[in-house]
Amino acid sequence: MAGAEHDSLSTLLARRIQQSGGWWPFDRFMAAALYEPGRGYYARGSAQFGHMPASGSDFVTAPELSPLFGAALARQLTQALQASATHEVWEFGAGSGALAEQLLNALDPGVHYRIVDLSGTLRERQAARLAAFGARVQWLDALPDAIHGVVVGNEVLDAMPVQLLRWDGDAWHERGVGVDSGRFVWQDQATALRPPVDGGFVPGTVTEIHPQAESFIRTLAERLQRGAAFFIDYGFPDREYYHPQRTGGTLMCHRGHLADADPLVDVGLKDITAHVDFSGIALAGQGAGLDVIGYTSQAHFLMNCGLLELLQGADLRRIANAQKLLTEHEMGELFKVIAFARGVEFEPIGFAAGDRSHTL
Repeated sequence: MAGAEHDSLSTLLARRIQQSGGWWPFDRFMAAALYEPGRGYYARGSAQFGHMPASGSDFVTAPELSPLFGAALARQLTQALQASATHEVWEFGAGSGALAEQLLNALDPGVHYRIVDLSGTLRERQAARLAAFGARVQWLDALPDAIHGVVVGNEVLDAMPVQLLRWDGDAWHERGVGVDSGRFVWQDQATALRPPVDGGFVPGTVTEIHPQAESFIRTLAERLQRGAAFFIDYGFPDREYYHPQRTGGTLMCHRGHLADADPLVDVGLKDITAHVDFSGIALAGQGAGLDVIGYTSQAHFLMNCGLLELLQGADLRRIANAQKLLTEHEMGELFKVIAFARGVEFEPIGFAAGDRSHTL
């Protein structure tokens, strides 16, 4: 069945590319590979998220790793809800529903939970997992016109399609996808696009820019009337993201808890992601009227929110899994948390120590 889905999606995309003149920009290809209805990676029926390969999953997220991730995050959301005088949490890209379940268990029973997810398949999986919470949970497939509440997104920005750029030593080219003898191949075209950092690039460098993620933040800013937003993802400030030594960019694929860097094979059968340029995200939010109220590593954020306190009395397995959320070589340093606010003033507990907003 998986092979049939693969052939069907690849054939479909190859035909569309040929009908479009033989070339697609990579962001269009990535969007179709991930979200094509019924065939894209996030639109089919398999289990992408999980702790172990035996579960049939492709990668692990923090909520799947430890329920204490949601328990700690809930403390920050509770503070933001109180400061905002609202009772609504909005989660974007809720995945398996693991984080929603943890937050609903930890938040006040009067909090209403809204999930915005493009994938009908994932919404069905989330609904089954969250059925016990009844009317507290509501699903939407688009941004509402106005949000009064607290927004959260865990590993949602990295799943937004990116554009690829290649530097040949003299000029930048946009990297796209063509078809040759029935196979997807890289093809570059001249472009006026540029990365946000100038100079120092080695010829042959390939990197990403993030107009869709930044556009999402600007749109969210238009809709967020009063409240705060917290995004957790892996990435760097732009000085690190576009460092001259990062010649291959950050684009990566995940399948069966293994990683590879070729998104042109097994299309629709594996995840495609890129690290987040948090400087670009911060500037997009600020330019649209949001205040950046914090930026730090996941380890600092979770410890500030009391994760170590939550570990008291835990068994060894739970302690070991929670440590993976904090240690530098696991999730603790690579993952960052950025927060925005509009119309509210408070000192978010998650950034009480180790705030790095000055590095953005």
